[in-house]
Amino acid sequence: MKRYSAFAVAREALRNHTGWERAWASPEPKKKYDVIIVGAGGHGLATAYYLGKNFGITNVAVLEKGWLGGGNTGRNTTIIRSNYLQDASAAIYEKARSLYETMSQDLNYNVMFSPRGVMMLAQTQAEVRGFERTAHANALQGVKTEYIGPERVKQLVPIINISGPRYPVLGAIWQARAGTARHDAVAWGYARACSDMGMHIIQKCEVIGIEQSGGKVTGVNTTRGPIGCDKLGVVVAGHSGNLADMAGFRLPIESVSLQALVSEPIKPCMDVVVMANTVHGYMSQSDKGEMVIGGGTDGYNNYTQRGAFHHIEETVRALVETFPMISRLKMLRQWGGIVDVTGDRSPILSKTPVENMFVNCGWGTGGFKAIPGSGWGFAELMAKGHSPLTEAFGLNRFYEGRFVDESVAAGVAH
Repeated sequence: MKRYSAFAVAREALRNHTGWERAWASPEPKKKYDVIIVGAGGHGLATAYYLGKNFGITNVAVLEKGWLGGGNTGRNTTIIRSNYLQDASAAIYEKARSLYETMSQDLNYNVMFSPRGVMMLAQTQAEVRGFERTAHANALQGVKTEYIGPERVKQLVPIINISGPRYPVLGAIWQARAGTARHDAVAWGYARACSDMGMHIIQKCEVIGIEQSGGKVTGVNTTRGPIGCDKLGVVVAGHSGNLADMAGFRLPIESVSLQALVSEPIKPCMDVVVMANTVHGYMSQSDKGEMVIGGGTDGYNNYTQRGAFHHIEETVRALVETFPMISRLKMLRQWGGIVDVTGDRSPILSKTPVENMFVNCGWGTGGFKAIPGSGWGFAELMAKGHSPLTEAFGLNRFYEGRFVDESVAAGVAH
């Protein structure tokens, strides 16, 4: 596959862009693969990529019932951070953040990683204590964060109102090397690299059954016929429970819709990401000038990908107090994504009761930031049977009672 470069752009400009290749192939499925990954979102494609790069396993098929990156990968608010309280969480998210920093070079594809910094506002005394504790934990984990006061918050975000009548800004935890990336580009970059290694990315291929023999996975039935495999990885976010049902076991997850919206584009006014957990809203400004706003999850289980007016009202009402200037903006569009949530708000990267079948799910609302770390650890788990990054996130933790409880640490699912 031809490398992208400034010279390639100049060369193609001189010949009317007639020499560009397809970014990834669209092959017919073979009868059998060494590994099948179900789900061509960021986590699934990252898993396939690191199976090839780190372990030389390239006889891999990535199956997608819709189109590549059409699920949560293309529906999130692109925030990347690693300042988690629990050691296991900080390890996998920091691995992901560090891989994001070199991803464009590694994949030869510009994922537009922007280490603009992420701050999480402390707007109650309880949050002040909680974030100070997190900052100390991050120092022990080797994750660079700091707790800052309201004056520093105002300096970093001039448009913020730090003296709101209900929820004044008392401080914030600040991670300067956190930021954002272009969500679609992450999926496209991984897909291009996987295709270049000879892997098959098969779109419009829905899995409708999982074949087993003697308690061991042997393949899948799809809308494009049966496909055999030696190992199966399920990475389908909110639909993980459906695939588990096909295999004959249950997962401790719930699927709900998470809301987001963007405003009309305006001139640059905010160059960091701000998260406000007390009022539950978070906001950044895209390269196009839109204010990207994230809200909450629906209060009931569902598989919709639509927005809901009450979430817009609740989220924007809270953010207007903190950012008064956005009260005059018009909403451009809104949407929802199907997220799968565990009881402790931490993911599942695990073997399953079916031999050689593995599952990667339960990322809740924090999946995008974890993509490269998740793929790295899950590929190692599938190739070797164990991984230091995923050891704490096995299914057995739920009956052993050793939760990785980020819901208590953060107060929200992310």
